[in-house]
Amino acid sequence: MVEKGLKKPVKLKADLAAFCGASTLPRLEITKKLWDHIKAKKLQATTANGKPTGSGKFIVADEKLITIFKNTKVTSKSSGKVTNLTNMQVGQTIDMMQLAAVVSANIE
Repeated sequence: MVEKGLKKPVKLKADLAAFCGASTLPRLEITKKLWDHIKAKKLQATTANGKPTGSGKFIVADEKLITIFKNTKVTSKSSGKVTNLTNMQVGQTIDMMQLAAVVSANIE
């Protein structure tokens, strides 16, 4: 059976591959690994660019996540909105809804 959609394995770009420990993974597994790290380090905040509180809809960039986030510059196919995190710094936040754009920008 051939996997499709979010379960289909995709090739990861170098920084994401180093983070995940694999060069090919399904999008679901990539997202799970990112969330495992975010939750383990309590990298969620309730406000944009707020301090990490362990919960909330914003993800605070740490040293590991920033390498992946800074590779993100994508245009949404549906809305045309550009997500550009190339100038992001450690301690700044993204909305959790932007995580899909981060994954998309870091796969081939």
